[in-house]
Amino acid sequence: MNPNSPAFSLVLMVLLIAMIYFMMIRPQRKKDKADREMREALKVGDEVITIGGIIGKVEKITDKTVTISTTAGKNKIEFLKTAIATVSTKSSAPDSKPAEKEAAKAAQEEKAPSRDKKVTPKKLGKKSEDAE
Repeated sequence: MNPNSPAFSLVLMVLLIAMIYFMMIRPQRKKDKADREMREALKVGDEVITIGGIIGKVEKITDKTVTISTTAGKNKIEFLKTAIATVSTKSSAPDSKPAEKEAAKAAQEEKAPSRDKKVTPKKLGKKSEDAE
């Protein structure tokens, strides 16, 4: 292909548009879809953080708004669903794997030095026989 031909310019333009699409537009659409799914999956009792940094627990959900309570349920604030930045679901189910936690705790105790033993300091400097 001749670099001066109009077909070459057209192919170059198409490649540039394709690159912009795959590097900018497509990832943004994926992020928007994930955010939408996160907001649709909100449940009462979920702990959320708003885009303004307010942390609270979901009390009530409507089509477009979410009411959250902050500071131990004293303050209730209504937000648009789009103002919810992150959700951390609190699990109220009992721990199904207590044995794994005990094993991890035992392994951590093995790594940590015991505080029950008496530790004596080592001598920092040794005297040489020539100095005496």
